[in-house]
Amino acid sequence: MRLDSGMQRKERTVSELEQAADKNKNSHTRQGRKEVSSGQKVGRLQLFEITHKKKDGSPMTSEAGEIMEKLKEKKTEYEVIASTDSSVNLENIDNRIITEVLGPERYGRVLFQGSGVTPTQYFGSGS
Repeated sequence: MRLDSGMQRKERTVSELEQAADKNKNSHTRQGRKEVSSGQKVGRLQLFEITHKKKDGSPMTSEAGEIMEKLKEKKTEYEVIASTDSSVNLENIDNRIITEVLGPERYGRVLFQGSGVTPTQYFGSGS
């Protein structure tokens, strides 16, 4: 009989919890996680779309549908501006669009990133 060390037991428990949590999540969230694990970075706008659509592609609520439309319109506007003006930085465009459509983020929070993610962790230090 082989005894597990505390670390192995902890790793096994974490793995079991992740599997149990994965079973309870909806398929859209798992789909987003698969895209991330494939090496492709999922932007915040894309994450909002993935998590607020039903399996048939329709929005979860009418409010979510309206927000998605506004986000798409703003993204199109910025892409048109960026195509004519080379000084526009497309790197932070998702963050700018989210702030314009949904308002400023609450202190210490990052929209669409779940609990525990701080602005410093997500965006880096401001200095």
